[in-house]
Amino acid sequence: MANSLYRKNSKRLEEKMRRGRKATTILIIVFLLLAVLMLGISMREGFKQLKHEGELTSFVPSFVSTNNITFVSMKVPAIDAQGKGVSTLLVVEAMPGTGRTLVDIDNLLFWADTQHSMRIARLVAANITGINVNNFDLIYSIYANASTIGGESAGAALTIATIAALQNKSINSSVMITGTINHDGSIGPVSHILEKAKASKDANATLFLVPLLQSRDVIYKTTEHCEKFGWTEVCTTETLPQKVNVKEKAGIETREVATIQEALSYFYE
Repeated sequence: MANSLYRKNSKRLEEKMRRGRKATTILIIVFLLLAVLMLGISMREGFKQLKHEGELTSFVPSFVSTNNITFVSMKVPAIDAQGKGVSTLLVVEAMPGTGRTLVDIDNLLFWADTQHSMRIARLVAANITGINVNNFDLIYSIYANASTIGGESAGAALTIATIAALQNKSINSSVMITGTINHDGSIGPVSHILEKAKASKDANATLFLVPLLQSRDVIYKTTEHCEKFGWTEVCTTETLPQKVNVKEKAGIETREVATIQEALSYFYE
């Protein structure tokens, strides 16, 4: 009788201990999930605060990896609505998921082309790394101080950042790149090379990567030509093309790259 009562009490005690361990495990899991969520929110709010303070151009790209979530950020040259070169901040987050692609774009004009580049970047990153991106959720965020013209010229940068996030690697913060991304991993031509080179230098980059044959750019100088016809002077405006060396004109080391694989050799430290 005493033994039977002892066994019953022991079973009750074991059951309570199991429930206690289960409850503790659940609390730990909930705590970790909340910590991961707060980390993501904190980093995104930090980037937004930098944007509001006008400090994106001096921001040093960061790499953070914790609890299976990787943040990779890099500066990307772009053109604002007035045609001036500016530096934007690209952040890519990679986390275990179901293959979703989420986008948070701020102050970007004509962003449909940029969104298309994100889809290609995801495919190219999967091909190069051999990683099944359907097992990851990718979050792309672009922050800019002013209204920036979106397009395909950020395609190469998007691909570099995606690959780094998937491979859990940091990137060289002194390198910036412009160029479209093609499905085969090649880097296509873009416009406003000189303006983007100057923006890269202003963002403290020391190396600017451009597509093939674009280390020399063509700029256009507008002049006024006037002729006298009797008592009348007729003036016309002429546009004169001028080829310039981007490295010499912008004051930043400029190198041509043909593929994402070639560009990666400069970005991986």
